[in-house]
Amino acid sequence: MAAELPEPAPRARRRGRTALLIATAAVLGVVAGTCTGYLIEADREPTRLPSLSQPTLPQAKGPAPEPLSAAQDRQVRTDGDLRKFLLTKPRGAKDVDVLKGDDGWLGLTAYADAFTKPGAAFGNLVDEEFRRGAVTGWETGDGSIVEIRLLQYRQQETTGAANTTKSQEDWIQGEHGTKSWPIPGTGAGMAYVLSKPDTGHSVEALAWRGDIAVEVFIDSAKPVPKAQIMDLAQRQLERL
Repeated sequence: MAAELPEPAPRARRRGRTALLIATAAVLGVVAGTCTGYLIEADREPTRLPSLSQPTLPQAKGPAPEPLSAAQDRQVRTDGDLRKFLLTKPRGAKDVDVLKGDDGWLGLTAYADAFTKPGAAFGNLVDEEFRRGAVTGWETGDGSIVEIRLLQYRQQETTGAANTTKSQEDWIQGEHGTKSWPIPGTGAGMAYVLSKPDTGHSVEALAWRGDIAVEVFIDSAKPVPKAQIMDLAQRQLERL
């Protein structure tokens, strides 16, 4: 049986001369219309543009509002001696060597040295616009060591206090066996217990207010009651 031959492909129709003449005339018509439009616009008066100036607004009358007092303006209050906002050492407690830096002030380098990777911490603190810090600490009658840090940030381009607090909370929550509780009245403040029977017991609280981050630590050879870290954190935040 012979194979069927494929049908021949249809040929494209050639464009006739009449169609070419019509297309040429259409193009000439468009060009002529455009030229006529330009000539008409050239003979017209230019259209006046609206004025760029805005109408004068009436000035408010009466005395200007009084500036906020130091008690109302948190930034004014905390621009002074940051160390005055730290909790005072309890009666009978002993002084201890903490990250006091220079007479209670805690600088950028000294604070970065408290991290396991000081170089990386230094760079992160610069990025978060670390401004200054204040620190205090004491030893209680049962041998527990307390340390409190106030860390202030410039916060011109980033919310450094909130950012660094959140970063530390993420790290602590990733530690195995860590327990946590919200601190009443502190918004996002949290208290953490890191129990390590072989090396002692450690609890801490992290919170922030405005441009200041708060860190409270208690290290002890025996378990630390949750109420103790809660009380310290609440009283410290009240001072801010």
